[in-house]
Amino acid sequence: MAEAVEREAMLRAIALAQSADIPDGPNPRVGCVLVDAEGRIVGEGVHRGAGTAHAEADALAQAGPAAQGATAVVTLEPCNHTGRTGPCSEALTAAGVARVVYAQADPHAVAAGGAERLRSAGIDVEGGLLAQESAALNEAWTHAVTTGRPFVTWKVAATLDGRVAASDGSSRWITGEAARAEVHLWRRRCDAIAVGTGTALADDPELTARDAQGALVGHQPLRVVVGLSDIPASARVLDASAPTLHLRTHDPAEVLATLAQREVRHLLLEGGPRLGSAFLAAGLVDEVVWYVAPMLLGAGSPAVADWGITTLSDGVRLRDVRVDQVGEDARISGRI
Repeated sequence: MAEAVEREAMLRAIALAQSADIPDGPNPRVGCVLVDAEGRIVGEGVHRGAGTAHAEADALAQAGPAAQGATAVVTLEPCNHTGRTGPCSEALTAAGVARVVYAQADPHAVAAGGAERLRSAGIDVEGGLLAQESAALNEAWTHAVTTGRPFVTWKVAATLDGRVAASDGSSRWITGEAARAEVHLWRRRCDAIAVGTGTALADDPELTARDAQGALVGHQPLRVVVGLSDIPASARVLDASAPTLHLRTHDPAEVLATLAQREVRHLLLEGGPRLGSAFLAAGLVDEVVWYVAPMLLGAGSPAVADWGITTLSDGVRLRDVRVDQVGEDARISGRI
């Protein structure tokens, strides 16, 4: 089959995997397109979350007998293990596909090996087509399964002079509506949101993902409160809108270990200066998303607590930095 046809099929598979209605979670985003010998698409599939059919199985069900002799183009190497569903390598073999083209090799130690199993069944297999584009779909998932801990994004909203609250403690709202709406999109993308007990007590946040009208939308992340202080039963973070976990510790590594056991792949830090700085000092922040409002306070709570830096050369610099305007605010994002 012409290389151009397979490339177009892979672009379509990536687009399927990017579907906004697919929840993030313990499993990766995967898309699959089945193309016959004439280059016609005979089946498309997407993985819609844990416990649902994998993308390959979804595409095979749509294609039916047309899968015989087809090429399966998939964004992630077909899995080779039985979990909530059976191995995709087995399903593709049973359906009689002639060729499999995948983008990203499966980094999961348990699920990997599908390509070799397909080859042993006499199927032509090629990997690496648009691998970088496909890997971008599942950066947090890949990080989590290869390191054993969630990918951590630290979100901050601060004034131009680096304040997250005024001297009287008021902090709503530093950023404008556009930035606040974008934060709700971040919440939908993550598996868990963390704040410290200080923020939970002072701000009484709900920590849910909502639309412009304030209604709950789609996937709700696990709400995590970190710290030793008790949280009153009346706190909004303990309501029925989403599950909540109170971790009575100040150790960021312990927090991530506990969340990893719960298959949390992506954690969003929304707490105050102490929580974010504790994770930063522990070397456990992977990404920073910093909203800067065109406002000056001159006094109030600083966005970052003292975490031991005494000289400029020891400061943390970001890489892959992007600066974007969001309404009247600026968003600066980058990787540690």
